[in-house]
Amino acid sequence: MPSYTEYLKVDELLALQRPLSEGPEHDEMLFIVIHQVYELWFKEILHELDHLSDLLAQDDGSRARGTLKRILTILKVLVAQLDILETMTPLEFLSFRDRLESGSGFQSFQFRELEFALGWKDPKALERYPAGGEARRRLERRLASATLWDAFLHHLASSGVPVPRADLERDVTRRVESSPALRQVLVSVYRERRALAELCERLVDLDEGMMEWRYRHVKMVQRTIGTKRGTGGSTGAEYLMTTLNTPVFPDLWAIRTEL
Repeated sequence: MPSYTEYLKVDELLALQRPLSEGPEHDEMLFIVIHQVYELWFKEILHELDHLSDLLAQDDGSRARGTLKRILTILKVLVAQLDILETMTPLEFLSFRDRLESGSGFQSFQFRELEFALGWKDPKALERYPAGGEARRRLERRLASATLWDAFLHHLASSGVPVPRADLERDVTRRVESSPALRQVLVSVYRERRALAELCERLVDLDEGMMEWRYRHVKMVQRTIGTKRGTGGSTGAEYLMTTLNTPVFPDLWAIRTEL
């Protein structure tokens, strides 16, 4: 039987933190560890989202809600970890920032995968990754695949909810868009189908959790570098501001005024 260290590949894991600054600068280790942990959590969220879509396809609403609860809990951890990053002052970050060169969190292909899996599709995002590379292949697969929203709508339909055909057969390579006909159906779900309404609310929690992450992320960037351009050619906080207050599941928010 493998030991704890062998099973978790601890030696290999601890060898992955390699600061590039001279010295190295003290805070570069924190920066590396936090972002590596983020990538691990992104991997786990993707794992859970795929499982969630499978559960919805199996019409297992109870376990689907449990999986959503796990994803929501992980999102809270992601947000909380920003508190740790904010213990680093602007000058401490600047002490090693130039070593990032073209590197940027903007390039995290796993976060782009996460967005695609939820329904935030943007084909232009593929252009940031070399053709034929693993990141590009993974994003191309996600772009062509049905989203969590699509899995949810088919679950509603198989539960006897009259989901409009246009929504069930929508182009999955496009971002989820608002559907007036679907909104009327969702209002009925809230009024008549308690278990399904609860699933809707967990999806709203997920959407709100993503918006909270985006908000805390942009405030952390503003606090650290102000309005400077981000690394990797991004516009920093300016770009991040454009992603705020835009829900992934717009109809679940729009019906609030109709209930």
